[in-house]
Amino acid sequence: MGIGVSIFFLTIGAILKFAIEPDVLGSSVHIDIIGVIFMIVGAVGMLLSFFLLSRRSTVSEGELQHRENPPSV
Repeated sequence: MGIGVSIFFLTIGAILKFAIEPDVLGSSVHIDIIGVIFMIVGAVGMLLSFFLLSRRSTVSEGELQHRENPPSV
């Protein structure tokens, strides 16, 4: 999950939690709880994206070794 998808989940979760009345779909569906779950998923996804992004940048920093005279056969 990328940073964009994480921001999308955070936004949808915040809309469901704070902008929609909890009893819109009746008493059997709790929209505010679904919003909290979406926000948690978005936050965890964003943390994982940042962690993997920082890890990828350290792996790509390697030294290139060049040989002047290749071994003759």
